[in-house]
Amino acid sequence: MFLPRHHGSIGVFDSGIGGLSVANAICGLLPRESLLYVSDNRHAPYGARTDAEVFDFSRRITDFLLGAGVKLVVVACNTATSIAIDGLREAYPGVPFVGLEPAVKPAAGGQRIGVMATAVTLRSPRYQSLKERYLAGRPVWESPCRGLVERIERHGAGSAEVRAFLEELFAEPAAGELDTVVLGCTHYPLVIADIRAALPPGVNVIDPSGAAARQVQRLLEMPGFVAAESPAPARHDFYGTGGSAPLQRTLHALPALNAGRRWVVPYLSLP
Repeated sequence: MFLPRHHGSIGVFDSGIGGLSVANAICGLLPRESLLYVSDNRHAPYGARTDAEVFDFSRRITDFLLGAGVKLVVVACNTATSIAIDGLREAYPGVPFVGLEPAVKPAAGGQRIGVMATAVTLRSPRYQSLKERYLAGRPVWESPCRGLVERIERHGAGSAEVRAFLEELFAEPAAGELDTVVLGCTHYPLVIADIRAALPPGVNVIDPSGAAARQVQRLLEMPGFVAAESPAPARHDFYGTGGSAPLQRTLHALPALNAGRRWVVPYLSLP
């Protein structure tokens, strides 16, 4: 298998294009850092997979990223974080990992809270522990949003398919009373404008991408981890396991990330 030379880059992976929301936040906060991104869209959505499958996909992608020379791995997928990140840390001691969890703590200031996430994330011990810690005793509207990830992958932000899904979702009576909505899947920030348009005015929509980027920044403060000053711009390479069209379309909507793009490889064959 071809391994790109990405010594010292930040590795990022997701089940599809959702992790681009996190990669874009990293790019904005750390513009000198190069990125190597893997979209496992052949196996998306991870929320419809078994725990064993999600861990196996995550392990194989991590092998690819580390083989290419990345210095840090961002599991830019809430589902993979909830299932696989503990096992990855055990399997690769000494490798810094950053995961994504539903931003339940920042939502604690709300009174009527909604959480959008995959079914796997919603039933995970990680999420249940966060909910018990920060939202105990409060009603929480939860939606597994079945079909939304697929619509985002196929049609993108602003599409009629995505807007219709969200309008129907938030037409539920309980959703009409929300004052805070947590985006518990990295795909959802890509359509945050559509989500806000489908909600009543004034609802606080919490995007965890910035918090993940700041955690990457904190880890890079370790000696020797920050990218050195260089006249050469950062470069970003993107790989898909099931085709590049969703990556190409979404990157054009993320100018900061797209500016450093070197190539999008249409197919990555994982062992």
